[in-house]
Amino acid sequence: MPKRTRTHDTDTDSSEFFEASDASYCEEPKPRSKKTRQTRNSVASKRVRASIVQSAASSTSSTSSPMHPASWHVVENVNPVWESLLDWYGQIHEVRGMPWRKTFDGSLDRDGRAQRAYEVWVSEIMLQQTQVATVIPYYTKWMAKFPTIKDLAASDIDTVNSLWKGLGYYSRAARLLSGAKKVVKELDGRLPDNAKDMQAKIPGIGRYSAGAICSIAYNQNVPVVDGNVMRLLTRFLALYAPPKAKKTQDILWAGAETFVEGSPRPGDVNQALIELGSTVCKVKDPLCGDCPLRSRCRAYQRVRPDSIPITEEADIEELCTICESLPADDPDAGLVTIFPLKVERKKARQELDSVNVVEWRTADERKRFFLLVRRPEGGLLAGLHEFPTVANISGASATAAKVAEIPNKILKDLLIDPPVCLHSGLKSRGGSNRQVVNGDNKDENNCEEGTTLQIVHVKPARDVVHVFSHIRKTYRVQWVLLKGGGENEPPKLRFHSNVSSDGNGNKTETKTVRKGKVQEPSDADASEDSEAGKTCTTDESRWVPLDQVEHANIGTGVTKVWKQVQTLW
Repeated sequence: MPKRTRTHDTDTDSSEFFEASDASYCEEPKPRSKKTRQTRNSVASKRVRASIVQSAASSTSSTSSPMHPASWHVVENVNPVWESLLDWYGQIHEVRGMPWRKTFDGSLDRDGRAQRAYEVWVSEIMLQQTQVATVIPYYTKWMAKFPTIKDLAASDIDTVNSLWKGLGYYSRAARLLSGAKKVVKELDGRLPDNAKDMQAKIPGIGRYSAGAICSIAYNQNVPVVDGNVMRLLTRFLALYAPPKAKKTQDILWAGAETFVEGSPRPGDVNQALIELGSTVCKVKDPLCGDCPLRSRCRAYQRVRPDSIPITEEADIEELCTICESLPADDPDAGLVTIFPLKVERKKARQELDSVNVVEWRTADERKRFFLLVRRPEGGLLAGLHEFPTVANISGASATAAKVAEIPNKILKDLLIDPPVCLHSGLKSRGGSNRQVVNGDNKDENNCEEGTTLQIVHVKPARDVVHVFSHIRKTYRVQWVLLKGGGENEPPKLRFHSNVSSDGNGNKTETKTVRKGKVQEPSDADASEDSEAGKTCTTDESRWVPLDQVEHANIGTGVTKVWKQVQTLW
């Protein structure tokens, strides 16, 4: 069972739950009459009912019993709830200015509803683990570039990533693109009009997203449970159980389904629940006084002395069996923020990557190019560009001397004609080996200047730390300067699917090698005032002019590396 932690910014009296052990209701296994069994069962039932409605007078107990009827966790009689919830939503639904939030229009034809589904789909994917205020400008730019799903399907991953740059979790953008292509190719350009098909046929759409899209765009009575709704419902139902456990999830989805079942406005009900969880029933400092559901909220009833007491009765067989005991001595136990049960987050794993910012300059040093490679289409930062990187190095591979030698292998993999004078094997005229590490190659005359490509220096920069949701990356950055090999064009590149390795020299995939080519830059890669006027590229690696690096399809971590290496100039 995962470890659990609780925040400590609240107080409480968990008196609703009277501590009692199962042993209180166990009898010795001896023969007895039917009348005796009935009498004792009756006494036991009275004990249970009494314990549920009784307040625990003492706060010295270390825990509070989870004894309460399972019916606590069932949403019932929702008609009054609909009225309160939708009245509240009607007053606030435009406050945050979300361009994707529109009133359901029953007069739309099939194509019109499919267009609404596309708009909601884009917004829902963007909103995953991202705040509304951050998403709004990205959504606006996206819809201007891709107003319909067919426009998106006709695009490519570079263009899509360029619009997504800075939003994080880039795999979301890739799934939008692949989903759009599938819809146009296989589904006549329309997203499915029901949650079952939506979830089954569209990549990257799970139960929540399918419910949100179909309830909002198609008015289908299907539920949603995201993080906001989960928190709201666990408090509404006073459910203190492991949030990811199947039984907990079943209760939450059943409750959410009851909220929309039979509603003439399921999309508004779902959006109201999401908005309520996001803006009122917050993780910390919830605004219970503003909540339209507080009169029915069991967590609120537990902690408010002026609220209506909970007096449900239950026999032993009807008791909840999934809730854990509430700690009476926990500072968080006196507020609704004790719900949901907090699970300790798994610590992000630590990884060290060698990042090599490879630069080539013309002989007159008026033009500077930097080498970028594309990451694989799946996995972390899918399809984005980065400086040549060896991932997850450790042990002997992470020593300063070994890291300084990494450019040798990288350049052999990437260039048609790699440097002859590698810094690990330069020979002086006397024949002795010497290295150029953390400094300049003072013996440049060993290579014929202007015609022979050479590494001028390998200079380390400060480490850069970048944290993903599950990985804490430390980028060990070094600046690798090349000269020679040609007057006006950077060295020609091989064609590789991926030049990053796993730290042991193992590449995940290698495609046929072919010569690189010089291409005109696309809108996503360069602006009109590029100092070189063109970008040197292959399908998977490219030389990018100095003024275009920060505009390329690079992630936030690579942007940090770029800023750090500039401090060496």
